[in-house]
Amino acid sequence: MLTPLLLLWPISLVLTWLVAEGIAGRPFDRALEYNVQALAQLVRSDGVRVDFNLPGPAREILRADDIDLIYYQVLGARGEFLSGERDLPLPIEEERESTGIVMLRNDAVRGTPVRVAYLWIGVEAPGSTPVLVQVAETLEKRSVLATEIIKGVMLPQFVILPLAVLLVWLALARGIRPLNRLEERIRQRKPDDLSPLDDHSVPLEVAPLVTAINGLLNRLKESIATQKRFLADAAHQLKTPLAGLRMQADLAQRENSSAVELKQSLHLIGRASIRATHTVNQLLALARAESGGATLGRQNCDLVELAMDVLQDSLPRAMDKRIDLGYEGVDPSSPGVKVEGNPTLLKELMRNLVDNALNYTPSTAEHPGVVTVRILADRFGHVVVFQVEDNGPGVSDGERELVFQPFYRALGAEADGSGLGLPIVLEIAQQHQAQVTMDAVQPGKPSPGARFSVRFNSLPEA
Repeated sequence: MLTPLLLLWPISLVLTWLVAEGIAGRPFDRALEYNVQALAQLVRSDGVRVDFNLPGPAREILRADDIDLIYYQVLGARGEFLSGERDLPLPIEEERESTGIVMLRNDAVRGTPVRVAYLWIGVEAPGSTPVLVQVAETLEKRSVLATEIIKGVMLPQFVILPLAVLLVWLALARGIRPLNRLEERIRQRKPDDLSPLDDHSVPLEVAPLVTAINGLLNRLKESIATQKRFLADAAHQLKTPLAGLRMQADLAQRENSSAVELKQSLHLIGRASIRATHTVNQLLALARAESGGATLGRQNCDLVELAMDVLQDSLPRAMDKRIDLGYEGVDPSSPGVKVEGNPTLLKELMRNLVDNALNYTPSTAEHPGVVTVRILADRFGHVVVFQVEDNGPGVSDGERELVFQPFYRALGAEADGSGLGLPIVLEIAQQHQAQVTMDAVQPGKPSPGARFSVRFNSLPEA
């Protein structure tokens, strides 16, 4: 606050000086104009010659100023000198056309700056030019008056400016005092105290900042609570396969265990380790999906090409379970199938939906399992939809919202899983501004099936 005040002060002084000079010169300019007009009335012309007769008293009046020197000059119709000072500078010739108008200019007489008022007077004589009447005055009185005006304006500023600085200092110190108290309260807080700050004891201008900080604290509190809940759930989910591993290892170490029992224990140990590995991989995938928007780059991705890669990776597993895994929809490189996103995360989304369908779709000789991956593109609406459809038991209406929660598994499900696949799908879809929906393929049937659809905004065609 002090810096702009100190910078504005010299600018104010310069502007005041310029304004004072303009104000001080106006009355003296009017006096010069009056003198020129008075001398012009003494010019006489008979059509042949021009005469100028200045009475003695009038001459004494022009010379009566005891501060400034006044000069005058009168030139005849042919430029001849009639009266006054011979060495008074002449105006420019182009101004002769402006007869009858008093004009002003700055000039110098014998090295001294003067203010000159001059008038061109037209006369009716053959071959004549306008008569020139000039009155010049030095600038002493103008400077004295301008100095007095500046003193009258500037001297109060020497008192007002320090007083203004003092008032600004006191006002700012008083205004910042609540912020200092707020800073002290924040410094005294414990690391785990995320309660909102009191916004009633702060200035009105700072209240939006405190409100924004409170919003940040609330989001941070929710994030920490989510992390704690996530870690607790993860520990609970890992506890079961680890306990199974320990139990089967103890059984395998019994002295009277047969080769069949030892083989069965090793089989169960391998199955539990696979389940634990799958859970850990899903946890890492969910963590990568939650931070993917900030750490992984985005590019133009062809959803059909990504879906083909996922289908090739999932085909051996589908063949082992005797499930018919197929693709329907548009061809690769078709118009309207490209989206802006991260290919790694998009593949993770597709792989989780396909794995989820393979896990929960039973397949027998009488009722073979069918899983269909489908991509539909609307070129004009700039929408592309990725679908995974199966003919399994489906999801009941009451569980459709719950299946997207971490570690939730549908009741009665016998398939191995961690309950993280659909939460990963939802997280990746939200990062790509996509919408995830789920509905039954054949509502009301014993095996209604499930259809998961992810709706993306496609990139406009080049």
